[in-house]
Amino acid sequence: MDFFQSQDAARRNTVRLVFFFVLAVLSLVVLTNLLVMIVFGYLDTQALTLETLGTRFDWQTFLSVAAVVVAVILIGSLYKIAALSAGGAAVAESLGGQLIVDGTGDLNKQKALNVVEEMAIASGTPVPPVYLIEEEAINAFAAGLSPSDAVIGLTRGAIDKLSREQLQGVVAHEFSHILNGDMRLNLRLIGVLNGILILGMIGYFLMRSSYYSGHSGRRSSRDGNAGAIVFLGLGLMVIGYAGTFFGNLIKAAVSRQREFLADSSAVQFTRNPEGIAGALKRIGGSQAGSLLANPQAAEISHALFSQGVSTWFASLFATHPPLEDRIRRIEPSWNGEYDRGEKEPAEAAKEKEGRNHQQEAFLAASVLMAGAQVANRVGQPAPGHLDYAQKLIDGLPGALTEIVREPHGARAVIYFLVLDESDEMRRRQLQHLDVAADDGVYAATIKLVNEVGELDVRYRLPLVDMALPALRQLSEQQYRLFRENLDALIEMDRRIGLFEWALRKIVFHHLDAVFEKKSLARHKYSRFKQVEQACGVLLSLLVHSTGHKGVEKEAVFDAAKEALDGLGIKLLERDKLSLKMLDSALDRLCSIHPLMKPKLLKACAAAITADKHVSPTEAELFRAIADTL
Repeated sequence: MDFFQSQDAARRNTVRLVFFFVLAVLSLVVLTNLLVMIVFGYLDTQALTLETLGTRFDWQTFLSVAAVVVAVILIGSLYKIAALSAGGAAVAESLGGQLIVDGTGDLNKQKALNVVEEMAIASGTPVPPVYLIEEEAINAFAAGLSPSDAVIGLTRGAIDKLSREQLQGVVAHEFSHILNGDMRLNLRLIGVLNGILILGMIGYFLMRSSYYSGHSGRRSSRDGNAGAIVFLGLGLMVIGYAGTFFGNLIKAAVSRQREFLADSSAVQFTRNPEGIAGALKRIGGSQAGSLLANPQAAEISHALFSQGVSTWFASLFATHPPLEDRIRRIEPSWNGEYDRGEKEPAEAAKEKEGRNHQQEAFLAASVLMAGAQVANRVGQPAPGHLDYAQKLIDGLPGALTEIVREPHGARAVIYFLVLDESDEMRRRQLQHLDVAADDGVYAATIKLVNEVGELDVRYRLPLVDMALPALRQLSEQQYRLFRENLDALIEMDRRIGLFEWALRKIVFHHLDAVFEKKSLARHKYSRFKQVEQACGVLLSLLVHSTGHKGVEKEAVFDAAKEALDGLGIKLLERDKLSLKMLDSALDRLCSIHPLMKPKLLKACAAAITADKHVSPTEAELFRAIADTL
């Protein structure tokens, strides 16, 4: 199953979740009505038969109770969903997670940051912030509504007790959840179960209220109703927890299947089954295991790397398959022995050194994978990509790695990347920052200008990805100012280059989702004919913006559009195109069905690779388009 098929499956799973939620609500409505009518005498249970039910049943009361039950469940679910709308950070903070800003002074924190950055750059996604959960258990999670607001959570036990390759396997597993759309489903499950649980909480409140009223020393004519209220409260608790019982069954069934898929993806990403298998063995052999002490862990248990809470009927309610089953799927010849030894501290700190830098850009190599491979490899990093990402991070100038992970430095890095080559224009840009930028940002930008100088184009997009976690820590006011300043720097020379457009598109695409709470685009178009004009604009701009030596532009365009089901579009003239039109076209194309997107990416790749050569700028342009889609 490729990236787009996984995304489509995740959408279908969400539809199934809504279906089961509706069934659960209907069941709770019926059960609650029967309880209320029996407790308050609306139904005579002794004389009740199927024949008398229709004549004695109080439908007005039924509808009133149904409205109350539905309202309570929806309010409970929507409240929880709203609380989680902040994205993955809200989940991490609910578990007591602390954002890892800089690993300086703690080699295990630095190891965790490096592993996450490498996996993100290899998979072409924004680097997610990393949160540390101070628990000795070995566990991890990915949480968020989309890759734009995703976070990775790692326990202290995970970063201290796992070797680098084992931690890499765990992080690859979590990136599978990010890439395959599992996170959004996980958060919706939390909201749904919270709404169903509200009935049980109301029942508990009624019982406590009746208990304290009965011991207050007051007697009244209403005392006769006290028993009924207690019985009602008890009944609501039973109904509420019965709903949770079935909800947990659904959660466990969905989660267990996705865990097997994520394990397989981790092996595929790293080509190192010993990494994730070793992490699972270390969990099995560790005294702390993977169970978390935080009471909030039960809520997010289905999103954890390994079983995070103990449950009754573990085989029924367990959100994860048994460790033995997971290990044997990865390593069929496993001898059944867990890893009970603690690794040496020196091993935790050891990082690979002396790597030789590859000269060919990773992004360009990705684009060159012609035909169906382009679509198949989206969201599916290969070991070569991971190795390259490791070497790329190692080769970054020291001045950049020192500041890119903190908010002031991250803004300076982005500003530095769009500074003009012309001395006069660069002077004007820096003057603008001196006046308009937040305190400290201008000084950090000047430092980069003086210490870095000319930057190798290979580092441009990886630096953008690495800066995104720190940029997400800005306040809304700081983000608005950053946005205004970046636009001002780009537009100061009254022209926007392709790299500037690509950088701006990637940065704002991911950060707007966090600061402006932009929802994911819903697919509205199931045929390319419905977005014919947008396809024509996209492919025409790609043909005109990329250099094709010895190949006619018309031939390039015709080859590209063949991937779009014979769509009858024609190459538009260059002077009729603009990057603003490209923005509009991409916004429209975001709403096509997920399974149409591989064909569109294949067409874009054909337009870029017609001359069998991909420049870094062309690769960046392709990345921005793919990122948006």
